[in-house]
Amino acid sequence: MTRLILATRNHGKITELKAILAAAGLSHDLVGADAYPDAPDVKETGVTFAENALLKAHALAQVTGLPAVADDSGLCVDVLGGAPGIFSARWSGSHGDDRANLALLLDQLSDVPDEHRAAHFACAAALALPDGTERVVEGRLRGTLRSEPAGANGFGYDPILQPDGDTRTCAEMTPEEKNAISHRGKAFRELVPVVRELLG
Repeated sequence: MTRLILATRNHGKITELKAILAAAGLSHDLVGADAYPDAPDVKETGVTFAENALLKAHALAQVTGLPAVADDSGLCVDVLGGAPGIFSARWSGSHGDDRANLALLLDQLSDVPDEHRAAHFACAAALALPDGTERVVEGRLRGTLRSEPAGANGFGYDPILQPDGDTRTCAEMTPEEKNAISHRGKAFRELVPVVRELLG
């Protein structure tokens, strides 16, 4: 069984990817970066989601000698010209403060009417091998931003994005419902045939 290392210490993301790969019939042994204490925390210095995903995947593949999967994702708001985009996790200044990021974005959009609140979640998922081989795929989830958070599931901006065709936010969905339509779910499912092709 080929071991795949996922370039994250986010256990929610590891669980999500394991579920997607298992549903696709892949039996690879998936572990997070926590399994390798020497694994670096890679600075996201790219200017696109794809560049950041590749930076992280290559760094992990080099350190561990194993195939590595990484993703970078964020919320892109039409009226903000695609922002926060690659800065989604640190929109308020400190990395990973979901509550502060959400509050700042809602404040910035407070006078924007519903018809101009279109947005999408974007995700780039990368696979890098120790020999330098790389592949990147992308997924998107389009929707509209609510003016107030709703739902207790998910993380990040899930409580304010209402996917097109649904009446709930991503945070009001079960993990299974969200995975079926999410940007990350789409990207990782696109990655499955790539994993099969390169790793068997």
